[in-house]
Amino acid sequence: MAREWEPLLRLHQSGGGNGAGAKGTSSACAAAPLPSLARTVLKFLMWAVFLTWAAGIFFYPTKPVQAAFKKFVGLTRDSTLGVTGGIFLTFSAPILIIALLAYVYISFFPSDHMEKRKLRSLSFRLWTFPVLVDGPFGVVSAVEFIGIVLFIVYVVYSMTYYAVESVSLIREFDIPSMTDSELILHVIGLRLGSVGLFCMVFLFLPVARGSVLLRLIDIPFEHATRYHVWLGHLTMALFTLHGLCYVIEWSMQGKLLEQMVEWKEIGVANLPGVISLAAGLLMWVTSLHPVRKRFFELFFYTHQLYVVFIVFLAFHVGDFIFSFSAGAVFLFMLDRFLRFWQSRAKVDIISAACRPCGTVELVFSKPASLRYNALSFIFIQVRELSFLQWHPFSVSSSPMDGRYHMSVLIKVLGTWTEKLRSIITDVQEQNRGDSELQCGRITACVEGPYGHESPYHLMYENLILVAGGIGISPFLAILSDIIHRIEEGKQCMPKNVLVLWSVKKSKELSLLTAVDAQTITSSVSDKLRLDIQAFVTQESWPPLEDGIVVDDQKAPGMFVKNGTTISGLVGTGDNFWAAMYFLASTLGFLLAYALVQVYYVKPHHVVAWWYLGLLFMLCMAAGVALPGGLVVLLWHLAEKRRLEDEKWDAASSQSSPRADQTPPGDDDAAPGVSLAAMRTTRYGCRPNFEEEFAAFAERAGDAADVGVLVCGPQGLQASVARECRARNLGRGGGAAGKSSSRAVFHFNSHSFDL
Repeated sequence: MAREWEPLLRLHQSGGGNGAGAKGTSSACAAAPLPSLARTVLKFLMWAVFLTWAAGIFFYPTKPVQAAFKKFVGLTRDSTLGVTGGIFLTFSAPILIIALLAYVYISFFPSDHMEKRKLRSLSFRLWTFPVLVDGPFGVVSAVEFIGIVLFIVYVVYSMTYYAVESVSLIREFDIPSMTDSELILHVIGLRLGSVGLFCMVFLFLPVARGSVLLRLIDIPFEHATRYHVWLGHLTMALFTLHGLCYVIEWSMQGKLLEQMVEWKEIGVANLPGVISLAAGLLMWVTSLHPVRKRFFELFFYTHQLYVVFIVFLAFHVGDFIFSFSAGAVFLFMLDRFLRFWQSRAKVDIISAACRPCGTVELVFSKPASLRYNALSFIFIQVRELSFLQWHPFSVSSSPMDGRYHMSVLIKVLGTWTEKLRSIITDVQEQNRGDSELQCGRITACVEGPYGHESPYHLMYENLILVAGGIGISPFLAILSDIIHRIEEGKQCMPKNVLVLWSVKKSKELSLLTAVDAQTITSSVSDKLRLDIQAFVTQESWPPLEDGIVVDDQKAPGMFVKNGTTISGLVGTGDNFWAAMYFLASTLGFLLAYALVQVYYVKPHHVVAWWYLGLLFMLCMAAGVALPGGLVVLLWHLAEKRRLEDEKWDAASSQSSPRADQTPPGDDDAAPGVSLAAMRTTRYGCRPNFEEEFAAFAERAGDAADVGVLVCGPQGLQASVARECRARNLGRGGGAAGKSSSRAVFHFNSHSFDL
């Protein structure tokens, strides 16, 4: 449906068609405001719903808001959905409404025009201006800093309000069975739990990898992961203090063990709460950076306890309290079910190679209709190595490299990657031996691609790419993308590109040959000024074998060819089917809950809170699996029909190594300079960002926007962000040691740590 309207929308936005005459032009101009008006109305509705919902959460502790909330819930008390329905409509339905409007917005107003949008004015942007560089949060932009401050203010404000309220309750009520201290602990513990429940809403929103909400605001999953980590620490700290308050209270009463194992029918059930908190604490401890870095498998496996955490939380508080955060959990369930369906298929690996530096390159088969950009990434599972582990890798190929393949570069860092490399380098030995990993037994599953809705590297005329080690992988895709666009005469903003690449050993420099478009022809060099600076930090001189090309170790025929490609069933796939899946699942969930209330709960007088919570969770799962699953099945069949139409083109493309790429045309007659030959290598030093940025600003011109993209370790990101911040703050007047410059450096990070 969206594709049918796209040409019409573009016609309206462009102001008319070719050769339409004065009448056609005037008609188009008259119609042009309609898409703009619809876009404005959708944005206004989404902002209005979001701000009202956020304000309701922020001011929920106040008496006027609670009075209005109780009045609204009272209106739904006698309805089919009851009190739970009133709470759900107040705190969960707004998220689902925004998601529905987001699908409409993305479908009818695709963001492809973003890559053609030039920054209109020379100024700071909140998303790309680093405010904090050093600290527990890493590099924090202005928008992220504002979000952190708002959450801190919310928690401090809410708990202060509740603390004052607890003191007034002690003065107003005299409960003989409880001392003042016990009552304070009881009330504070209750309020800590409610604040943690609201924080849990935001905890689940960024962890949905293909979420339409993340696509709407163009936040890729690699960035959203950081927010999930921050919110996870905050939420678990609140829930831990919540449980600690009750443990101290029960200890003071001498009923600790008795209260901990209590499972009430009416009211909060304590034992499920203990189980939920224990699962959350285990996930929290193993997700701390030192543990996650050294024992990634332990972190990964324990994080699957989120199922226990959510289910027993529903048992603990019942359906109506759980419905405060049910909307975010439901969106996560939608995403998880779709990811499961997509990733269950085995994907053909076209080729595998181990480069001289030990880095593994895998090339996967993909359908021509699958969309991704040069900054996308995928999750890969090799079932012979681990049935549960999924590892994220940046895509190293440009979408313009070929219609039917996608490649990734994998650096050997742990047990999983070491086993993968050994499979590729020792294929013949594996075939002769009795090892479990024999030829024809290696299968891969792929989930994704995920990433920015629009490639932000195409928004800047002046671009600085800073990479550390394997961090060059996404930048190889960027360089290839830029070169292909210029060769084919497509819209391409970058004109001045500087690559600063730090490696430990010179053997890693061979990664530069992974770019499919390996030459810079005269037609490209006239439009693109490319400077590649490599820094070898642990070698003082070039090695004796410098310049000797070592062939990659390839492993042909070691993978089973199933005739399958990467599935298109992902949140960034077909917008129409994704919207239908969301709508069917949501309506199915609401219908299932209404039927359960009418034909089971009320006739049988079900009143147990934990049981109602279980029924609520089952209705959510039923809505996703049944009507949602039916839509996904139809979506899958539509994808299969489309792949059948493409298979003949794919078969002909695989008969030639470059058949699936755009014909190079006249460039064959005059091959240009390879990217490796354009590289300038310095040994025994690191890049001096102050000097490099100053020289680049002078070359680009003072009044220039400079996009800075970094992919590498945290220390590298902090150094680059610090330089960007210093230069931006020193604009016009100059800073200590900095020359005056009007250029603005926009910091963007592509690195993430799961």
